[in-house]
Amino acid sequence: MRQPMQDETEIDAIGLLCPLPVLKARKALGTLPEGAVLRLLASDPAAIVDVPHFCAQSGHEFLDLREASDHVVYRLRKGPS
Repeated sequence: MRQPMQDETEIDAIGLLCPLPVLKARKALGTLPEGAVLRLLASDPAAIVDVPHFCAQSGHEFLDLREASDHVVYRLRKGPS
């Protein structure tokens, strides 16, 4: 697994099913300053739809996703509070 960059926070939601990956992301983003980047690791197939939708609805920026061997890495930037 690739290590997160120093200015990124990583949350491991591998093995958790909907809605838990998004709920963990929301909780983590609540503790971060505006502009911070969150890496969310998730294996739930629904997350590929849920994570971008969550970002659009809550004012966060969906940066990208990268498929790993058994999960997907989502990168989100915290929007204004």
